Amino acid sequence: MIALVDYGAGNLTSVRKALTALGADFIVPSTPDDCRQARGIIVPGVGHFGATAALDSPWRAAIGDAARSGRPLFGICVGMQWLFEGSEEAPEVDGLGVIAGRIARLAGDPVQRLKVPHVGWNSLEFRGRARLLQGLTTGAQVYFTHSYAAPVTPECVASTTHANTFSSAVEWDNIFGVQFHPEKSGDAGLHILRNFLEICG
Repeated sequence: MIALVDYGAGNLTSVRKALTALGADFIVPSTPDDCRQARGIIVPGVGHFGATAALDSPWRAAIGDAARSGRPLFGICVGMQWLFEGSEEAPEVDGLGVIAGRIARLAGDPVQRLKVPHVGWNSLEFRGRARLLQGLTTGAQVYFTHSYAAPVTPECVASTTHANTFSSAVEWDNIFGVQFHPEKSGDAGLHILRNFLEICG
């Protein structure tokens, strides 16, 4: 069973539909304790990093304990950003901090007509082997919508460039994250979600 965490940050419906299409057994936990029984946890998200403040101490403890016990944890978009220490979008809100670094605003480029937010399809440039991306090849196209992004850290397994280069997928042991929306990224996105489900066993 997968726990799909609902903290009011949007895109839950589209992630649920994708998981249902893949035949996944999942719940939307009503209490933090429900996460402790899950084989894997997905933290989705759309919009402002400040929304993650709803993941208060009990939720942080349950999700953190599950991750420390070796259960797979997967952050999507703002959910991936939450895996880091924090974001300049909401400096007063702490991230989970399982990956070192802070989220920063993307830079636009008027010469190249690259605007912020970064919305639309863009490519993944692989930076090593990753279980989450297994079966895909570098250059795979996925769908983004965001104004802030993670730096390229040692956990980065795929990067994307939009004026500047950022981490579009991270992986470290049982911790996984993507800045894009796999549930809106066609076959490539479903493939990534399927890989996560297989990692969860």
